[in-house]
Amino acid sequence: MKATVIYLHIMSSCLMVGATLSKTDAKKMQKVQEPEVSHAELSVLERGLVVSDPQWKDIVKEEKRYCSPIKRTFQGPVLGYITPWNSHGYDITKMFGSKLTSVSPVWLQLRRRGPESFHVTGVHDHDPGWVKAVRKSNKKIRMVPRVLFDGWSYQDYKSVLENEDEIEELGSELVDVAKTEGFDGFTLELWSQLGGNMRKELVHLIKHICETLKAKKLDCILVIPPAVTSSGQPGMFDREEFEQLAPVVDGFSLMTYDYSNSGRPGPSSPLPWIKECVLTLSPNTKWRQKILLGLNLYGMDFSTQGAEPILGGRYLEILKELRPKLLWDEHAAEHYFSFKRGNSKHIVYYPTLKSVHQRIILATELGTGVSLWELGQGLDYFYDLL
Repeated sequence: MKATVIYLHIMSSCLMVGATLSKTDAKKMQKVQEPEVSHAELSVLERGLVVSDPQWKDIVKEEKRYCSPIKRTFQGPVLGYITPWNSHGYDITKMFGSKLTSVSPVWLQLRRRGPESFHVTGVHDHDPGWVKAVRKSNKKIRMVPRVLFDGWSYQDYKSVLENEDEIEELGSELVDVAKTEGFDGFTLELWSQLGGNMRKELVHLIKHICETLKAKKLDCILVIPPAVTSSGQPGMFDREEFEQLAPVVDGFSLMTYDYSNSGRPGPSSPLPWIKECVLTLSPNTKWRQKILLGLNLYGMDFSTQGAEPILGGRYLEILKELRPKLLWDEHAAEHYFSFKRGNSKHIVYYPTLKSVHQRIILATELGTGVSLWELGQGLDYFYDLL
């Protein structure tokens, strides 16, 4: 999920904004039309904004304008993540709660204190007032906080995976927390922590956890890595494991993003790769509706100095400053633009209405749901498409 990394980059990006804009640049930006925040009677599709050749000024002007009344158009399940360090995500969830089926706040960590002893931390981030407001916007929404298996050593995993009493106690701890806090289940993030090791044992553990939760009418969602790596090799989670877990897991949050890196700049989530990842796990449609195709709402700024995530606010600042021409990568179905600052060359990939729409179309065609990492990182008018 790269939550911690993205947070650090957000902070550094905020510090960089003032440093990278000259006084002349600031004067230019003052002349740029500020975004309109009024509601629109028509959706972004009806307003002709979902195009392969968007203008930077239209993005800046329109990104706060979304169709009201808010109506859901995508029929599959939609899971949205929020993080405590991004307050806009909390606002977005209340605004567009009717378009979501589940929300996964990144609040919780499961720690092992010793033999058959577990403790869930992070409960202090639980905001009952906000949860109440979200449920008011959508009475059917499911609150399924992410639980990160945090601070576990390899020996911790080994001790738990090889002991039924440990597994039993772990499941009981999660049920107790859900009852106490009023959660509807959990989103489990543990598969990637072992780097592809002990996969058979992990399947057994997850089966038990999900069965324990489901017995108490609680949801169990599992975060899974891509089934195919960016180099075309098999990933750490395959069809066999998917089919073993599908009967008990309510949803698979598939991390179909972070395809490129600083060593190989490029798109975050090429459309053909997303499709390959889904079909590798589920070549037939029996359990495919449980896959939540991952959509990144952040972008990446690649430069000769490295790569850093870029969120909506910073993206808009760059558009106002540079007024770039956005180019459409037909194969990946993503927009990008390039610029040079000093001796450093940059290429920025960031979601647009067109790229998000293409992925929602793909999810509809494949019969999957979607998962959004993360609410509040993108532009507000993206949610018109859901």
